Amino acid sequence: MSASGSSFLELKGVTKKFGDFTALDSVSLKIEEGEFFTLVGPSGSGKTTMIRLLVGMDAPTSGDLCLQGEVINDVPANKRPTCMVFQSLALFPHKSVGGNIEFPLKIAGVPADERRKRADQLLEQLRLPLNYYDRSPNQCSGGERQRIALARALAFDPQILFFDEPLSALDYRLRKTLEKELKDIHRETGKTFVYITHSLEEAMVMSDRIGILRDGRMIQVGTPDDIYNRPKDKFVAQFMGEVNTIDVRRKTKTTVECEKTGASFKVAKDLEGFSKGFLIIRPEVMKIGAATKGLPNTMQGVLFNDYALGSRVQYQVRTEADNQHWLVERLQDDPLESGVGDKVIIGWRPADSILVSA
Repeated sequence: MSASGSSFLELKGVTKKFGDFTALDSVSLKIEEGEFFTLVGPSGSGKTTMIRLLVGMDAPTSGDLCLQGEVINDVPANKRPTCMVFQSLALFPHKSVGGNIEFPLKIAGVPADERRKRADQLLEQLRLPLNYYDRSPNQCSGGERQRIALARALAFDPQILFFDEPLSALDYRLRKTLEKELKDIHRETGKTFVYITHSLEEAMVMSDRIGILRDGRMIQVGTPDDIYNRPKDKFVAQFMGEVNTIDVRRKTKTTVECEKTGASFKVAKDLEGFSKGFLIIRPEVMKIGAATKGLPNTMQGVLFNDYALGSRVQYQVRTEADNQHWLVERLQDDPLESGVGDKVIIGWRPADSILVSA
């Protein structure tokens, strides 16, 4: 069935319109077999629309959806080797845990003894006790219900599993535990996972690659390291976490100039072809106080506030030149001698800045 050289799952110039509204705009994307691929983006960016197209709940207005080289635009959802895990989980409250897991197998006509054997295998794989088979889902915790929904999705051995923000309703501690478990399950099963979320942390922890959607367009696709450290534009950089941003224009081959203050900053790249854009520095690479000694890029300011972030402390510094608030992070066990209200120097290495065009 697979065409030579083709990707496992592919979107080719896919557009989806609802009347005059364009939910997806000429999106092209390749997802490889066995990959954990995560779609992230703000509300209304097109994430859920894309998943609905891939699952078969909607059809594209134009463009092609391909699985192993074959166009599947018109293949109904029940004929595709895929399964969806919804945010609501959609477990049947009147069925036992075992009954929920076996449901797709029962629909497929699998004999009762084979269904039970498969259910027991999945309970063990997802670290649920075998005696949960006869338990009601309502007697299970949120994390346990999440595992039951995943077991049901895996029951008929789909090639691709789609996840629509399945962890968003869980508390922080349980969500962090299940992020790791989902990644472990992905590794154990070798299935292709396509996951959508608003959460940067979920995407960074679990994904092989991440796709950033904005206004129906795919802005950037890459590994978590690519997306975080080499964002394509200002939107991606800011979406993937807190950043310090300066509007700059080119001054020399290796320096840029702040448009607001005229201050110059060195960068670690040749600026051939760059005219104006944004210099981006993440808080964790910023230096403050004595740590700025010898750095070519420094500014003076006042320590405006500090925030405890577990193992780190985030400092907010208001710079004197432009009255802008800058964020600097350092480890909790490396305290700053200065206090709120004191004058401080902040800075960064040229190699730690990110430069993107406007």
